[in-house]
Amino acid sequence: MEQLTSYIAGNWYYGTGAARTISSALIGTPLYQVNADGIDTASLLEYGREKGTKALSSMTFLERAKMLKDLAKYLLTRKEEFYQLSHHSGATRIDSWIDIEGGISTLFNYSSLANKELPNDVIWPEDELIPLSKEGGFAARHFLTSKTGIALHINAYNFPCWGMLEKLAPTWLAGVAAIIKPATDTAYLTQAMVKAMTESGLLPEGAIQLICGSVGDMFEHLDYQDVVTFTGSAETGQRLKLHHQITKKSIPFTMEADSLNCAILGSDVTPEMPEFKLFIREVVREITIKAGQKCTAIRRAIVPEHLMNDVADALVAKLAQVKVGDPANKEVTMGALVSQSQVTDVREKVASLLASCQLLTGGNEASFTIMGSSEGAYYPPTLLRCDHPLEREDVHSIEAFGPVCTLMPYRDLNEAILIARKGQGSLVGSLVTASGQVAAQLALALGSSHGRLHVLNEESAKESTGHGSPLPMLVHGGPGRAGGGEEMGGLRSVKHYMQRTAIQGSPSMLASIGREWVRGAETTGDLVHPFRKYFEDLSLGERLTTARRTVTEADIVNFGCLSGDHFYAHMDKISAAESIFGERVAHGYFVISAAAGLFVQAAPGPVIANYGMENLRFIEPVKIGDTIQVHLTCKKKIKKHQRSAEEQAQGVVAWDVDVKNQHGKSVALYTIMTLVARKQGDY
Repeated sequence: MEQLTSYIAGNWYYGTGAARTISSALIGTPLYQVNADGIDTASLLEYGREKGTKALSSMTFLERAKMLKDLAKYLLTRKEEFYQLSHHSGATRIDSWIDIEGGISTLFNYSSLANKELPNDVIWPEDELIPLSKEGGFAARHFLTSKTGIALHINAYNFPCWGMLEKLAPTWLAGVAAIIKPATDTAYLTQAMVKAMTESGLLPEGAIQLICGSVGDMFEHLDYQDVVTFTGSAETGQRLKLHHQITKKSIPFTMEADSLNCAILGSDVTPEMPEFKLFIREVVREITIKAGQKCTAIRRAIVPEHLMNDVADALVAKLAQVKVGDPANKEVTMGALVSQSQVTDVREKVASLLASCQLLTGGNEASFTIMGSSEGAYYPPTLLRCDHPLEREDVHSIEAFGPVCTLMPYRDLNEAILIARKGQGSLVGSLVTASGQVAAQLALALGSSHGRLHVLNEESAKESTGHGSPLPMLVHGGPGRAGGGEEMGGLRSVKHYMQRTAIQGSPSMLASIGREWVRGAETTGDLVHPFRKYFEDLSLGERLTTARRTVTEADIVNFGCLSGDHFYAHMDKISAAESIFGERVAHGYFVISAAAGLFVQAAPGPVIANYGMENLRFIEPVKIGDTIQVHLTCKKKIKKHQRSAEEQAQGVVAWDVDVKNQHGKSVALYTIMTLVARKQGDY
């Protein structure tokens, strides 16, 4: 039997104590022995901090983003290795696709988010300058920097790849190294992917370590710069969260726990409507995908009282078509649970639920055809019915973590809301309705108890990713029983591994610290127009002060005719006199067009294109006879990765634009983004 090794301080390690055996979920035969006893956890942590985090934090956000993208591409080339191993966990090809390629896609997604929104630097200015004094010489800004510790990721057995990668992507993007502790039952798949990562040569030393087995006394050696993230049962999570070292050192602890998620069929839906079929499809899918072993699975199906029999009949009919067995058989549509111990756990939970429920199909005594070995960890798709959900607490507290769902009725939407809330906090809830009014009422009432709400109707169904599909750009977490954490959520999750610091000082000092110019900071000038300069030659704070232009009545009339904008404040002398302006004023878009005419260098040069404008504000009206002038300042530079030797090397330059009138007052403020050629490429 193969020994499942851990990856510690750059070496593969197998423990010295008693081993635990991992068996195939399909046929019950032993696959691996697991043992991590004897690891020096203090040294392991220090290695990650000193090697991995120091190396990652010295890389810029965009360098880390490129690392994620390159690693994702590499892992895709080896995906079939992972699919073969995933088969032993009882997963179908679709189940494995969610875990393997779904997980890899999070690396792509976070790489893309970073390239769009993060600076090419190691410090992240989180907001704009906050003035703290009357004259503007004292201000503040919030900055994010990488923690100097390490992230310990404790993952559940149901998604050995995705569960790891969804945490690694934001952790590495934040510049922090990680220790992965997978659940033992499927640790072999996590280990295979970690081994592939180490063989890729794309990660700095110490960026990742892996413990297959117990973490031993690691919690005793955690420090305040470290972070712990946990996915699993609420009971285990709460116990770890209360560890004395976590509380003593105020160590951030993010928990994502299994919850009793619900799906509500709207009171507007009838059996003839498409939404009825969508509800049936969604519930059946969540019962059977991963054999119901998903933290987001629908455990409670809440439907209008008068539709209970219709929904029950439809669900039972669909579940009768499910083929249970070895996914190697192409007819199989639902695989095995991960282990015999998990089957035992589900059986015990179903038995407890039957004290309050009626069995509609499946269950512990069901006779069902297994298209596979009788030694496999199989359990039938099971539907229960609870007719009095407001009177029974067990249906809202006991979770059978397998292919099990309970059907329950409501008399009106207020009662549906009460039933849903009895779950005490959920990762996700689905609202299936054709009525915007029903959706609005449910969403407003249930938002506080859900991390995500999936509103499904005929229109969204064409492209919906479904109830149980967390997406990298959206929050994955929920309140109460769900743990109160946010494992994903786009760039929000990156901030979990960084420290936010409010830095006070002069604008020039804050510009030096954040390595981007802010209003009020020192500027420099040059005889050479900035649009004649290549990316490398531009300096932050470099300013162009333009010539002046006096706005005439002809300008306003001509712009109105050209644009078709004949708004009265620009074109109607009498109405404008009665307005807040007191007279006709120039179009705001004329002002910024005229400003561009003042600062743009017309001849060909290093500037390739203007591709965006941000934070436009019109501060003061520009009237006939007013004179405008522009201050154009180099605010920020972002070097873009050159994808091929043939592509023009380039970078993005953000320019602060301040349009002033003859009194020196700002009339328009905004930022423009230009693509600027680089003299030297990456190839």
